[in-house]
Amino acid sequence: MSRTVLEDAPAMPALFARAALTARGRGGDLPDTRLAREGVQVDPAQLAGYARVCRFPLADALPVTFPHVLAFPLQVALMTDRSFPLALPGLVHVRNRIEVERPIGVGEPLDLEVWAERFAAHRSGATVDLCAAVSAGGAVVWRGRSTYLARGAHAPEGAPAADVEVSVGALDRMAAQWRVPDDAGRRYAKVSGDVNPIHLSGLTAKAFGFKRAIAHGMWVKARALAALSGRLPDALTVDVAFRKPLFLPSTVTLSTAQVSPGGWDVAVRNAASDTEHLVGAIRPR
Repeated sequence: MSRTVLEDAPAMPALFARAALTARGRGGDLPDTRLAREGVQVDPAQLAGYARVCRFPLADALPVTFPHVLAFPLQVALMTDRSFPLALPGLVHVRNRIEVERPIGVGEPLDLEVWAERFAAHRSGATVDLCAAVSAGGAVVWRGRSTYLARGAHAPEGAPAADVEVSVGALDRMAAQWRVPDDAGRRYAKVSGDVNPIHLSGLTAKAFGFKRAIAHGMWVKARALAALSGRLPDALTVDVAFRKPLFLPSTVTLSTAQVSPGGWDVAVRNAASDTEHLVGAIRPR
């Protein structure tokens, strides 16, 4: 295993441009590489913008999903390197799991580390997991696992079967309805750095096979968690599956069901068609 510590966060627009130019000719196994940053301080302005876009209340602790924003540039840098077997353009985020050991203070210096694992076979192609660990004071306080699907790709011989589903119970209680505007992708990109073209406009999304721009899956997850602010335990696991793209603009509903003290099942659906965009399970640790 090789481990590289970066001084600064990689520039996301440059990474996505490089991904488009180097998409062809990839293959092989996952690289045995880890990328890291040390002593990272949260930018208060970025955090405030993120909280505003995702509807989190401002607090002394980071939103559950915010460490993903810190680690994501490192994950993109890993995926755009020529050693990574799958082309970044066209990858679809199909599952995300976050484990929180304790609340992370806004002012705590953080160490970030990312890597790839579990190259798996899927009925529509192949999946890979991009993993992240965030440490504070020498202990891991947050873990993330993002599963991406590459349609038409092939996993190595003997690869395990992809695991992209999350089980939830009946969700009949509608907790909220949101009107998601057509600029939601651009607004989230501004505060998260995720400038993937499929989220920015209908024109750029069509270049990758989508009829309109689609909302970031991590924004949908964050918005659902923000709606439960004040009702979640300090240590928790949040596991969601991204089912169908949420095209912009749309009107969606959030349904919830409390399944245990501190535990919830959630679903985000299209208000007109009832199409599921996200289903998730929140459990105390």
